[in-house]
Amino acid sequence: MSAQPLRVLFCIGINQNFFDLPADGITPGHVWQAFVSMMDGIKALPGVDFIGDIDDDSHLVGPSDGWPWTAYILADVDTQETVKDACNLFRTTPVGDGGAKLWRFAKVEARIGRALTVREDVELPD
Repeated sequence: MSAQPLRVLFCIGINQNFFDLPADGITPGHVWQAFVSMMDGIKALPGVDFIGDIDDDSHLVGPSDGWPWTAYILADVDTQETVKDACNLFRTTPVGDGGAKLWRFAKVEARIGRALTVREDVELPD
């Protein structure tokens, strides 16, 4: 039996620093450019099967530091190490031409589970 992938929900919150832009030569456009780069980076990671995303910026206005989050990415991922690599993109993705990284404007939390299916140890009635 092959190992089932981890079903991962990446929960993304946008913080106040984003709403204070422009500042320090960084505009909202720079952050969006970095955000797209980060998402492309997650999709390109070996072991990641991107399922979909959702952005709730129409119904959630202002910073989100927890539930409900601003955006979500759903993916099947091979290992917890790959999940960490995906989250690390927030630390390493540059924003603009200075030293700012994406984590200055957004945060991520990963929820790890499995696809919602009947477990093998559960016997269904006939």
